[in-house]
Amino acid sequence: MARVNQTSSVSEFILLGLSSQPEDQKPLFILFLTMYLITIIGNLLIILAIHSDPQLQTPMYFFLSFLSFTDICFTTTVVPRMLMSFLSKKTISYAGCLTQMYFIYALGNTDSCLLAVMAFDRYVAICDPFHYVTTMNRRCCVLLVAFSCSLPHFHSLVHTLLLNTLTFCDSNVIHHFLCDLSPLMKLSCSSTFVNEVVIISEGSVVLVTPFLCITLSYVRILIAVLKIPSAAGKRKAFSTCGSHLTVVTLFYGSIFYVYLQPLSTYSARDHIATIVYTVLSSMLNPFIYSLRNKDLKQGLRKLMGRWNSQATPS
Repeated sequence: MARVNQTSSVSEFILLGLSSQPEDQKPLFILFLTMYLITIIGNLLIILAIHSDPQLQTPMYFFLSFLSFTDICFTTTVVPRMLMSFLSKKTISYAGCLTQMYFIYALGNTDSCLLAVMAFDRYVAICDPFHYVTTMNRRCCVLLVAFSCSLPHFHSLVHTLLLNTLTFCDSNVIHHFLCDLSPLMKLSCSSTFVNEVVIISEGSVVLVTPFLCITLSYVRILIAVLKIPSAAGKRKAFSTCGSHLTVVTLFYGSIFYVYLQPLSTYSARDHIATIVYTVLSSMLNPFIYSLRNKDLKQGLRKLMGRWNSQATPS
């Protein structure tokens, strides 16, 4: 099953998943189903709290609501397929594999761009507070979100189309739990030179540019905060950035570990880092933002209060 005729093309792939041991499948299914449900419920609560509370109608929460929506879509691209593999269906069609890879890269890079936009928002709020309302106006916010969503889809389309030009005629076993670019290119029996050049050039730019924007924004924020005379003022400024910095560290740390390495060194050891940015990061984001944000916690309490009052008979 793992080998097909040398002259034919592959019509489906086999995702080996996280473990080949039968006794591991049920615990893994329960673990990732639980994580998936927590991710969906947590991010939905963030979106509902933001859109139902007038006090949260600011650019920062506008971007956060789109980040939560993207996280829901991102995790849905990965986890349901994982759950199916735990229930013995480890095969995925060629078209299904390329479709999953397209949305993984599109939504993952949308997350990356939105994190950069949120860093820029914090930079304007702290370094140029008197012009914040005019700079981060509604039109600007919508354009930033539109750019953050459209550019990653173009980036993903380029890599998906290039991958579709490769020939798969030997092994169809993917040593991963999802359809990722590196393990798929390893299976190709045709030249991957063009793909690797595009990954190194265009791919690196799309991956690293948002991170550089975040780094530059926080360097400017740090310089501005250090000029604040009072300790209370410094704490207040840093408190508005703490949650975002935590999410950025978790997300980019795992992504750089996986993708900023040669294709030849890619191995099963990268599975944990992939889980961090595809599943764990999306699950933890609602907790990170709500636990360290008084306004968002208040918005969630209001949302729960409205639900309780509607559920209580008069």
